[in-house]
Amino acid sequence: MSTQPSASSKTERVNFATSVRAGLAKGGQKELHSQYLYDDLGSALFDAITCLPEYGLTRADVRLLESHAAEISDSLPPCVRVVELGSGSGSKTRPVLEALASRVVAYHPIDVSPAALARCEKELAAYALVSPLRASYLDGLRDAAAQRTGEGLLVLFLGSSIGNFERGPGLECLRGIRRQLRPGDALLLGADLVKDPQTMILAYDDPTGVTAAFNLNLLGRVNRELGGTFDLRTFTHEVRYNAAERRIEMHLRSRVRQIVMISLASCMVLFEAGETIWTESSHKYDQAEIAAMAEASGFAVSAQWVDQEWPFVESLWRAV
Repeated sequence: MSTQPSASSKTERVNFATSVRAGLAKGGQKELHSQYLYDDLGSALFDAITCLPEYGLTRADVRLLESHAAEISDSLPPCVRVVELGSGSGSKTRPVLEALASRVVAYHPIDVSPAALARCEKELAAYALVSPLRASYLDGLRDAAAQRTGEGLLVLFLGSSIGNFERGPGLECLRGIRRQLRPGDALLLGADLVKDPQTMILAYDDPTGVTAAFNLNLLGRVNRELGGTFDLRTFTHEVRYNAAERRIEMHLRSRVRQIVMISLASCMVLFEAGETIWTESSHKYDQAEIAAMAEASGFAVSAQWVDQEWPFVESLWRAV
């Protein structure tokens, strides 16, 4: 028996179609928004990427969290509600929840993937009352903050997710987070630091092709959900480092001149041979920039820790 899609799924599909149509109609550089990389298959592929030897970012994040979870916990009030933006499966979060022990009122993982949230709830239920929110970062944070009854709030924004934003919109996102917090609440922010360009490129273009599959799955998702006619064999994964902007860019390059139809987005798109779709940015930072971002968005830096194996910084900010 077939069932009708829910109102929320209809809305999500309309938003997806609108974003795809607008991004592929752009003059000059075609784009698809990176948030749509993370359907259930994309989230599973990303989890695989974090295990690759070339992708040192996640291991650096985990090392810092394991080493400094007690310090983070000691800086927080006796009762705290933990909210994680873009939690995925929550695999990095365990050390923080363990350190907080019985002081956690609730843990709210926020993600767009139902499968990732289900896994997160299953694996972290022993450490806290898990209350998943399938939502965007700021919508989910607003819903979680509305549930508190006087306890402090700790927001986790790990894995350098902030780097997926252009610098201006990233700062606006941080200000949006601050607006949901009270003075004294905390934000734990992960950010990848600038390093050797070839090391950065290899992290996003691994020789086993997992990141390529992750990137190409975005076209597969358009086919599955919007009636697209992308032939994934005619596109190739491409990674660039933009030194002026200090960011890694992921693209999908068309091997041939071709026309793609996307029925539910009501569009027909011409690709010239060699033309690319820009699918994701991963901005890199230095420590001074992180401190400036804190001040510009209404926070003060309480502590910073830098991994020595893979230059990556974890910063604990306090809302002022």
